[in-house]
Amino acid sequence: MSVIFERLELLAERIRAQHPIDSYRVFHGRGQTFPGLEFVTIDFFQPAILVTLFAEPTENWLDALLAKSRLLFNENQTALLVQRRYLAGAPSELCFGALPEQCYARRGHLQFSLHLAQQQNSGFFLDMEPGRTWLEQHAQGKRILNLFAYSCAFSVVAVAAGAELVVNVDMSSAALNLGRSNHQRNSLDKARSEFLAENILKSWGRIKKRGPYDLVIIDPPSYQKGSFIAEKDYAKVIRRLLELMPEGGLVLACLNSPELGEGFLRQVFTENCPAAEFVERLQPHKDFPDVDPEQQLKLLIYKLPSQA
Repeated sequence: MSVIFERLELLAERIRAQHPIDSYRVFHGRGQTFPGLEFVTIDFFQPAILVTLFAEPTENWLDALLAKSRLLFNENQTALLVQRRYLAGAPSELCFGALPEQCYARRGHLQFSLHLAQQQNSGFFLDMEPGRTWLEQHAQGKRILNLFAYSCAFSVVAVAAGAELVVNVDMSSAALNLGRSNHQRNSLDKARSEFLAENILKSWGRIKKRGPYDLVIIDPPSYQKGSFIAEKDYAKVIRRLLELMPEGGLVLACLNSPELGEGFLRQVFTENCPAAEFVERLQPHKDFPDVDPEQQLKLLIYKLPSQA
């Protein structure tokens, strides 16, 4: 517990400095590098501290955390939420402070809408930062396809970094509406982003029509019944890459499944798109340590040759 208190004390010092703070993971227990604290993560989305519990803590554990937090933080400036993922519906409870009507994740000059205390996921995944940083460095002038776009954070970063066009595809219209609002929030050129509410595995014709693409992002759920199951469906996406990118280009392939390692994804490419050249695996963000790299978020970069 002492390591959590130390992290919260550092956060309190940063808040007192009164500078805008980029959203970040304050404490990551899920990687099993802190024995006895595997059940908890803590994120900061100024002004909200989000404590996520993946199992019921021991008696008085949460009381001690809240007591310490009340000493460290001004409730007029900071709110603390507890989400209980181990309960049905992942209910959230506001333990102190007040949430603004709209909360945002902050990344430098960019902001992303959140739905804290409303859904299981906040709407912005902090562990994906190595992917966003890589994209920022490669987006200039590119036509980009963002598959499984969710709230379109990749698109916001790419358009802000000078992408010619980003086509965002997701089967959830609600997620894409959040994506549109994220682009509007950051005053981005509307002409440089498109939003397609489609079942990706059944809509290749409409997706291909917006191409060809220079860069493809694949960031699917690892298991979403009735939508996408990585173990059998990832290959269906990889098989389409050459027709989506006839002039070649780069692929950012993401896999967030502790059960499926890097070897699984590399094998999928070898079997379904042998022309793709493996470039690198992006290093996980330092805020997300893990005892086993195979359980961490996998972000693989591939390069496709021109088919001309």
